[in-house]
Amino acid sequence: MADEKETAEAPKKSNKMLMVVIALVLVILGGGGAGAFFMLRGDTASAAEEKPVKGVVTAGESTITVNLADGHYLKLGFALQQTEDAGTEAVDLNEAYQLAIDAYTGRKLEELSTAEGREKIKEELLAKLIETYTEDKKKMVMDIYYTSFVTQ
Repeated sequence: MADEKETAEAPKKSNKMLMVVIALVLVILGGGGAGAFFMLRGDTASAAEEKPVKGVVTAGESTITVNLADGHYLKLGFALQQTEDAGTEAVDLNEAYQLAIDAYTGRKLEELSTAEGREKIKEELLAKLIETYTEDKKKMVMDIYYTSFVTQ
C-alpha cells in the first residue's frame, strides 16, 4: 500500500517540474527573441543624422561694427568651425561677414543684453551660414564662435 501512494505522487512532481522547465524555456526564448530584435533592427535615427566631423577653425582677422537700433553699436568678431569635408583650406569669410551684418543690423540693445536673445540670433545666423557654405550637399561650416562681442 505504501508503494501505491508513492507511485501516485510521482506523476504530480514530474508535472510540476515539467511546467517549471517549460516556463524557463519560454522566458529564455522570449528574452533572446527580444534581444535579437533590438540588435538586428539597427539604429536608423543615428544613421540618418550623422554629425559632421570638426575640421579647421577659420578666424577673421578683424572685427566688424554694426549699427543697432536707437543709435547703439555692436563690435563683432567671430570664427567659423569648418567640417572635415571642407578640407584644411580656410573658407572665404566675406559672405559670413555680410550675413552677420544682415543678422544684427537694427537689433535692439535689450535683445542682445540677454543670453537667450544672443543665442536666438546666433542660431539664426548659424543656419544661414550652414546653408550658404554647403556645396554639393557637403556642409563646410558647422558652428560659429564669437571672438569679440561688444555693445555700446
